[in-house]
Amino acid sequence: MNAKITLFLSAALITTISCTNSKKNTHEKNQENEHHWSYSGETSPEHWIEIEKNSDCDGKHQSPINIIHKNADSVRIQEDLKIQYTPTTLISEVENNGHSIQFDFETGDSINYKNETYYLKQIHFHEPSEHKINGVIYPIEMHLVHVNKTGKITVLGLLGEEGDESQLFEFFESFLPIKEGAVKDIHQKIDLSSLFLEDKHYYSYEGSLTTPPCTENVNWIVFKEPIVLSVEEVLKLRNNMPINNYRNEQPLNERIVTYHF
Repeated sequence: MNAKITLFLSAALITTISCTNSKKNTHEKNQENEHHWSYSGETSPEHWIEIEKNSDCDGKHQSPINIIHKNADSVRIQEDLKIQYTPTTLISEVENNGHSIQFDFETGDSINYKNETYYLKQIHFHEPSEHKINGVIYPIEMHLVHVNKTGKITVLGLLGEEGDESQLFEFFESFLPIKEGAVKDIHQKIDLSSLFLEDKHYYSYEGSLTTPPCTENVNWIVFKEPIVLSVEEVLKLRNNMPINNYRNEQPLNERIVTYHF
């Protein structure tokens, strides 16, 4: 009899612990979901520093910024930036990470900035643009993220305006739609030299990632001349991303913006 009672109590205890752990795990998952950053509501950019406590999101050198052309230091284009894109670079995959559409690259294309080589890692999009020029917001902004061997980052920001169709964007969008959280293998060549970036004027400044952890000391290069894509291409990208997936303008805080012409 005592053995039966003991067995019953042991089973009840195990069930209680199991239920408690289950509730705890569910609670922890809910907390994680509640506190993950986003672009709207209680986890929008205004609250990132509250939910990303170990981030740089409240730093003094944050991005994006509003670039005021007349306030920028102007210099002749020298050899600071060398674009070394080729027609044979391979996109490895595309992902809808819940924040943007991101294309990841295999080792190949690179840029040389201030005598350092940065390798193209990924391209993603924001709609509308994060950077402004003279207060103008563009329909879309493309970020080409490059990383050197020590982990330092240089991002090329291309603003997009609506007009004729873009063959490059048609290629990107041939892999859409893609559901949130999904990843598609691609392993296809892409020719980014068609962007002709070496012929464009650009602004440069020291800033940060525009998403948490908002890491500072990122080299930003924002091209003055926008690329052109169709309204339909803008809409197709928008329909695969969160609405208004941009961070609000950040204070310049005595930083110098340089215009290279």
